[in-house]
Amino acid sequence: LADAGDEVLVPRPSYPLFEFLAALENVHVVPYLLLYDEGWQIDFFVLEGLITAKTRALILVNPNNPTGSFLKRHEWVRLAQLCRDHNIAVICDEVFADFALSPHPQHVESLAGCDDVLTFSLSGLSKVCGLPQMKLGWIVASGPPNHRAEALARLELIADTYLSVSTPVQLAAPHFLALRQEFQTILHHRLQTNLAHLTSHPECEMLRVEGGWCATLRVPNIRTEEEWVLGLLDRGVLVQPGFFFDFEREAYLVVSLLTEPEVFRRGAERIFQRSLEW
Repeated sequence: LADAGDEVLVPRPSYPLFEFLAALENVHVVPYLLLYDEGWQIDFFVLEGLITAKTRALILVNPNNPTGSFLKRHEWVRLAQLCRDHNIAVICDEVFADFALSPHPQHVESLAGCDDVLTFSLSGLSKVCGLPQMKLGWIVASGPPNHRAEALARLELIADTYLSVSTPVQLAAPHFLALRQEFQTILHHRLQTNLAHLTSHPECEMLRVEGGWCATLRVPNIRTEEEWVLGLLDRGVLVQPGFFFDFEREAYLVVSLLTEPEVFRRGAERIFQRSLEW
């Protein structure tokens, strides 16, 4: 999609991977903001001002990591129009799409099959089946036929250059996918159980989470995030500071909902106890 020096729009806050990947290709990352007001939404006023003649793609993570926010249908209508007007491709990371925690009719579950904007929908066994070590992912390319054909030809060249995915995991993929429902059912129960632990404590505000494997707590801004994290680490609780994910201000803590529920419950209680002490 891009040559050296071109630009890619990426969400903020989000997982801090895009800058490293873009740097490897000499592509510049331009962050656009997600704002929180009873839920996360794209700041279109800022986004529209960031588009330049060098903008080649816009990245979405749906649902986003770590905010857990889904793209909304009205947002996609506006984004699609922007991308058509400026000939920008959309890259949508959908690895957490199977893990909706609060389904809503306005959530866009997938952009696969979008026919009017060049779109790449990404997923893989890592989250769908909980098998990151298998290293199998896939891309669904959608959009106008001529744009899609050109993109697929370039992707084929890249795939040939970097060698194909291993044969054993290709052959095993149908069997892994056949087992995903059992894995996802168990994990959904754990995610919901851990969310319930957080919502039962009013000491820290939990930001609205719609999907994914993380939750974000807004804690009293009487200590820096680093002080919060180190203080909790002394109590045996591992959390991540908001600045790891480029939150615009402090103080936020990101917690993993993957933890076993009893361990999670004890950790959450220590977070809330620390909040009351400070």
